Amino acid sequence: MSVRVERVYEAPDGGVRVLVDRLWPRGLTKEDARLDRWAKEVAPSAELRRWFHGPHGEYGEFARRYRTELDAPQAQEQLAELRELAASGELVLLTAVKEPTHSHVAVLLERLGQSG
Repeated sequence: MSVRVERVYEAPDGGVRVLVDRLWPRGLTKEDARLDRWAKEVAPSAELRRWFHGPHGEYGEFARRYRTELDAPQAQEQLAELRELAASGELVLLTAVKEPTHSHVAVLLERLGQSG
């Protein structure tokens, strides 16, 4: 299984490119993004994202709540698709967040059986 993380703003460097953010990245056209897929269902809900970026947001609690969201059937379906993509080649998870290691992407990698 081969999975790596890139910021969506970086130039493409091979692999199947899947955006894992719920919101479209600011200032980026769909052509420039060069996505193969957009996996919105594995992104944190709008409510959870707002809570995390609010005054009481704390990463440990965010990660716990996000893991619960990933247990939902729609998220499980997209996680299974991502695992299949990773098993058949290189999967590139794309995100607009500045610190992927301190975001939903780290939890998503954990669920996909990856680290870092």
